[in-house]
Amino acid sequence: MSASGRSVLAYCRPGFESECAQELAARDAALASGGFARSTRDSGFVEFVFPDPAARQRFTASVTLPELTFARQLLCVHARIDGLPREDRLGVLMPAIRATGRRHRDAWIESPDNDAARELAGLCRSLNNALIAAMKRESLLDAHSPSRLHVCLIDAQTALIAEADIATASSWPGGIPRLRFPSAAPSRSTLKLEEALLTLLAADERERWLKPGMSAVDLGAAPGGWTWQLVRRSISVIAVDNGPMDQGLLDSGLVTHLRADGFRYQPQNPVDWMVCDMVEQPRKVAARMAEWLAGGWCRFAIFNLKLPMKKRYDEVCLCRALVQETVAAAGKRIEWRARQLYHDREEITVFARIL
Repeated sequence: MSASGRSVLAYCRPGFESECAQELAARDAALASGGFARSTRDSGFVEFVFPDPAARQRFTASVTLPELTFARQLLCVHARIDGLPREDRLGVLMPAIRATGRRHRDAWIESPDNDAARELAGLCRSLNNALIAAMKRESLLDAHSPSRLHVCLIDAQTALIAEADIATASSWPGGIPRLRFPSAAPSRSTLKLEEALLTLLAADERERWLKPGMSAVDLGAAPGGWTWQLVRRSISVIAVDNGPMDQGLLDSGLVTHLRADGFRYQPQNPVDWMVCDMVEQPRKVAARMAEWLAGGWCRFAIFNLKLPMKKRYDEVCLCRALVQETVAAAGKRIEWRARQLYHDREEITVFARIL
């Protein structure tokens, strides 16, 4: 049973519930709140329960989604409803929504990212339309509200009534951007960088930090999925890889292909961006990324860390500390943002920049 008014709900990649729970527990431990996680493997979500509503308030005031790596969405749970009747689910949901005493800017009915819940997609869509209409009739929608109502269908008979702070929450249902593969891109890995730019950077940051005429290096570039995202923004790219690059990218006039080892290459002049999706042990990649940032070879970096089968959360913490300590030893500081993206698998994607 959900602890009414004293839990948060975090969506995550199925199979990574333990890592998501560890991360929430670590942040909670720093606040000494005494919370605990409830999760089931491959469910695609974690519920973190606090001793009382005040403890949850302290947590949500200190911890927001952009600071978390393994959570796709972070919601405050109001109530759990069991035994939703098939013939009138909305009739049971609405009293619970009214009982929260809250008005919201919008309302989403969604389900976690797991095999069983995906079958509820049609039900979520049909119920969502009816819910919006009912909330309008009862004046429960407010265009100026800072919150969004979320109804999470765990299954066809069970729902969690929750809400998100729109300012920091994901702007996609389930925290999953539905991106279409561009036919001109040379590989599906292009979606990973596209999602990273949409997730880890705000709209105004993308406008300021991804300007035409900027320079970039793509380490381990072939065949060019990540390079393609930069070229489409009119950024010139040095593509470093011993493998072949897509001919269309080479014909763009913005790509210089260097057949070299990404772990050995050093630019002659600093560049604006360095991106890297090389398959290697995470600490080896982190050490190389730290060299780039500490050496001032780039201003911004996006890179992937391929995680081991065990102690994945611990590995992320070690890699982050390695990068931060190396950069600090050079007398610099960085900002670190990381997320396990929808298009990631056993990996996370990191954005780092020199402050």
